[in-house]
Amino acid sequence: MPRAATVAALVLPAERCRIEAAGLGCFNVAPGDSLEEAARVARDGALDALFVSVHRCSEAELPRVARFVNEFPNVPAVALISRVEALTPDRVLRLGASGVRAVVDVMLPSGWQRLRELVREPSSPVAASVMAELDDELGDAPPDCRLFFEVLVRRSGDAITVGALCDTLRVVPSTLMSRFLRACLPSPRTYLAHARLLHAAWLFRSEGLTIGDVACRLGFSSSQCLGRHLKALLGLTAGEFRRRFPFPVALARYRSQLITPYRDRLLTFHPFGAMPGDHGPPRRE
Repeated sequence: MPRAATVAALVLPAERCRIEAAGLGCFNVAPGDSLEEAARVARDGALDALFVSVHRCSEAELPRVARFVNEFPNVPAVALISRVEALTPDRVLRLGASGVRAVVDVMLPSGWQRLRELVREPSSPVAASVMAELDDELGDAPPDCRLFFEVLVRRSGDAITVGALCDTLRVVPSTLMSRFLRACLPSPRTYLAHARLLHAAWLFRSEGLTIGDVACRLGFSSSQCLGRHLKALLGLTAGEFRRRFPFPVALARYRSQLITPYRDRLLTFHPFGAMPGDHGPPRRE
């Protein structure tokens, strides 16, 4: 089962109690109330949002909030307003200048619902970004072809093998691989290996994550294993990949090398449907 969402809360004690109550069934509040503790949770890959109280965040903490937002751009930061104070408008502006892009007024009942919605969306920003980029190429592809790529991109952050990917798709690995081969497409293993690079590039956006942190998040046993993966695919070290392949560049490369040259074939490709020469059911029961 997927883990429950986790948020860090830099808030007043009374606000924390209300946040914990509002999060029941939606998210858990991580222990601690400092940005340092929030950063530790974020480095472990287990932080889905940061809540910052307008009334709790002091002037001295604003630069640290800005540093957190810069180091962990994949973790949404949300400013909370829970009471009326003279300094509230100015502090909201200062937090906005620090990179906090969402503000929720929890004095209103609808504010708590909005807070829950912010934690829920989006479930996979990497998959959403990749599929938005590939939509021009795959928009008219058969539904099962699009499904393959959607699951591929979503699972490639933790699915290290084609077998693990096929478990999600409920298809026999040999059947899937034979379909790609007969369609003269790159192998599922190739698509998976390069999709994992997209996740690496996405994680490397966070300056607060080391190469070892990224390797751990992607299921590699060490930073050296990630380095060997990158060396085999691109001939680059992890540090070189981080510098030369920011996420937009990595995504453009994926599209230009693995999607665009094969677009005509993909538009008629059925990775899970019956094809001439197939024998037996393609899916696991």
